[in-house]
Amino acid sequence: MAGLLDRIRRAQRVPFHAMTPAEARTAYDKAAEVLEPPRAPLARVQDITVPAADGTPLPARLYAPNHDRLPVLLYLHGGGFVIGGLETHDSLCRQLALRSGGAVLALDYRLAPAHRFPTAVDDTWAALHWLAGPGAAALGLDGSRLAVGGDSAGGTLAAVAALHARDCGLPLALQLLITPGTTAHQDTPSHRLFANGFLLDAANVSWFFDHYIDHHHRTDWRFAPLLADDLDGVAPAWLLLAECDPLVDEGIAYADRLRMAGVPVDLELVRGMTHDFIKMGRALKEAGQAQQAAADALRAAWTMTP
Repeated sequence: MAGLLDRIRRAQRVPFHAMTPAEARTAYDKAAEVLEPPRAPLARVQDITVPAADGTPLPARLYAPNHDRLPVLLYLHGGGFVIGGLETHDSLCRQLALRSGGAVLALDYRLAPAHRFPTAVDDTWAALHWLAGPGAAALGLDGSRLAVGGDSAGGTLAAVAALHARDCGLPLALQLLITPGTTAHQDTPSHRLFANGFLLDAANVSWFFDHYIDHHHRTDWRFAPLLADDLDGVAPAWLLLAECDPLVDEGIAYADRLRMAGVPVDLELVRGMTHDFIKMGRALKEAGQAQQAAADALRAAWTMTP
């Protein structure tokens, strides 16, 4: 990991916070899968649209290893609510489908700054309800075995979706949280310790958040699920955290709060890794191991779902 960070530093890439959102999106699109293995072939890869709450068709992509009636994971990509999309997380979603034996539906939720908070949250909830209702059946999937997951900002959206699912009586098999953000502000010790030089720099985090949400709204639990009034009764959780990640402390805090609420929690803390390492399988064996662990958690949760 240290060698990889050194190569990234030598490349002298322009940081996201020095770009416009459009420029950052283009740069991320070009670089997102450079460190990932080639996209795995699957029996089924299908571009579809999912209706947002306001009727807007949201692009989405279905991945499945076969054409059976499979359980399904709604996947929310990372990118600070500003960048990222179906192409940047295509390889990861293929791996999760291939390794778990289930289907993955990746959602291209609307991005800031054109669509600020809570649009991404609302898009996620709309997709979740659609999958649990007519969507899964229309796609030939098993909507009764539904999980939600995501990485980074997508992990935040997944945690928030699990809380919403609890509140509206929608059963989930699992919430799969990969290096999620859960707090309102960048004020934990890990944010200070890993503020610079560990891939996710503090200036970039601030840039993402400023584009996404007004400062006085940041204590809203839909942005900071750690601040939710209670976590009782939410879906079982599997968390993947990286030791050298600014978000690691808030991930551990969220796991602790879930456990205190009686929620089953599996926590994987990978030593020596940084944020986003799960998308670096070409360079890091730990990425493939983490993908397999996530897939195993999904398979186990789907097996236990009646």
